[in-house]
Amino acid sequence: MYMVMLVLDDPNRLDEVLDAWYEAGVGGVTIIESTGINRRRMARQVGALFMDGINRLIGSEEESHYTLFVIVEDESKVQTCLNKVEEIVGDLNQPNTGIIASWRLSNVKGSHRTNQA
Repeated sequence: MYMVMLVLDDPNRLDEVLDAWYEAGVGGVTIIESTGINRRRMARQVGALFMDGINRLIGSEEESHYTLFVIVEDESKVQTCLNKVEEIVGDLNQPNTGIIASWRLSNVKGSHRTNQA
């Protein structure tokens, strides 16, 4: 089994990615709202109070990413996850798309997975 981690740069694409993975038989995704160090540093430099006021004025909150984690059965499912993401956001080697990584799991307990497609 493998863990797949995706940091999705555009939060508006989340549902598209989740739907594509589900249709490909990948379910049980854990989703965490996240931000990167550069965005965090920028917010700190500008000042939390100033940014809070600007965000309220324009009706926006600090832009964030989504980090997705999912356990898949084999390397072919890892490749499926990658392919589906790139169909939606484009080549992950391009800026402002995302980052995907996977690694083999030596021990998994508590994952009662069946084919969910």
